Amino acid sequence: MFVVIFRAKVRQTDNEYAVVAARMRELALGQFGCLEFTAVTEGQDEIALSYWPSEAHIRAWKAHSEHVLAQQLGRSTWYESYTVQVAELTREYSFAQ
Repeated sequence: MFVVIFRAKVRQTDNEYAVVAARMRELALGQFGCLEFTAVTEGQDEIALSYWPSEAHIRAWKAHSEHVLAQQLGRSTWYESYTVQVAELTREYSFAQ
């Protein structure tokens, strides 16, 4: 399994941002094999973690036309900066009661 870690400094958000973010989540989970998607914003800092079965799934998602447009809008409108990291999970621990 792979995780994509998206960290951003938010410049501004608006109604379009909320609509696009919801659509990206819907596409990732519904059509591109994303297993889990979690995003949190605190002040100007945003972090999103998405889990994927393979790098091929991640590459297909990154190249999808709607996602490419969202990336362009992110750079021009919503984000001051961002970093994307892709890592392979080699071990997982959990606790549940």
